[in-house]
Amino acid sequence: MSENRIIPLSEPEIAGNEWKYIKECLDTGWVSSVGGYVDKFEKMLASYSGTGYAVATVNGTSALHVSLMACGISPGDEVIVPALTFIAPVNAVRYCGAYPVFMDCDKDTLCIDVQKTSEFIKNECEQGKDGFTYDRKSGSKVKAVIPVHIFGHPADMDPLLEVSRKYNIHVIEDATESLGSEYKGKKTGSFGRTGCFSFNGNKIITTGGGGMVVTDDKGLSERIRHLCTQAKKDPFEYYHDEIGYNYRLTNIQAAMGVAQMERLEEFIDTKRKNAVIYRELIAGIGDVEFLWEQGRAKSNCWFYTIRVPKEHKKGLMDFLLSNNIQVRPVWKLIHTLPMYKDSQAYEISRAFEVYESCINLPCSVNIVKGDVEYIVETIRRYFKKA
Repeated sequence: MSENRIIPLSEPEIAGNEWKYIKECLDTGWVSSVGGYVDKFEKMLASYSGTGYAVATVNGTSALHVSLMACGISPGDEVIVPALTFIAPVNAVRYCGAYPVFMDCDKDTLCIDVQKTSEFIKNECEQGKDGFTYDRKSGSKVKAVIPVHIFGHPADMDPLLEVSRKYNIHVIEDATESLGSEYKGKKTGSFGRTGCFSFNGNKIITTGGGGMVVTDDKGLSERIRHLCTQAKKDPFEYYHDEIGYNYRLTNIQAAMGVAQMERLEEFIDTKRKNAVIYRELIAGIGDVEFLWEQGRAKSNCWFYTIRVPKEHKKGLMDFLLSNNIQVRPVWKLIHTLPMYKDSQAYEISRAFEVYESCINLPCSVNIVKGDVEYIVETIRRYFKKA
């Protein structure tokens, strides 16, 4: 590769029918939140994820927000969330006036620790006569859990669904990073009461922004659609029956989404092949581990993550950046941030280890083998110097 070329962390691949479909929107004037491409995009996502219904939203955060609202999450309720995740699902909990209960992560998948989640529900909570589960410490209802499929790797859904059903707790999947990933042969987003996707510029497919809620519950989908369209009750008159939100996706964005969906399987195949190349090359560097699929999960390999000795994390990131290789650390643990530092957190330990040792490497669909070889060789050079 050229010495002056920067290898980006994650950039979109736009080389299909995007121009054609968006031009059609411009030519016909169907550019806003009503149009044929919105309907088509929703149907494509519902069919692909194996769910009955889909509602396109302005972004993944809004998808999470309206999912929580539609599932009845109210002020004072509690929602179990990972400490290691992008901040969107936690903020969405607070938008509802509810409070997060932070949970540790699995050391291999980086997803929510399902065993600790079960222990918290069974040992720290109790079911009331009304059927709801209450946190003994706070006295609040524990109404939902949000598993996030971190970097595209599915969380361990079966035991989480089992304990959630038993204790009447909603499962709202944050599948924003995992479009196309599978758990035991079933697509992520199809396990919970809702599944939420994001089409931000760095996701495996993009509409620039945008999100989607998928569900098998027709009534829930109708409620979410109503909330997303300013809770407008009458199609002609400006009659609104509650506080709603301007959360609908535009037809232009949906047109781009349709074009991107046409290439999704190609993108996943490329990302998985590049992940194998990374893994094979990195295997020869003793202090570096390339995180890989666990159990019966199939990841879309949205992001590529390595684990290094914690004393080398910053030095390696600086060295890679100085060699025109964009990298990033995993997120700061949310329960350590100023606005959440007083929130309840349950036995978090491994998440600290992950934060101190994990780095994300370039993962664009258009990355080539030579780029991967250069990145790994640069990692090797760092450790030889170190």
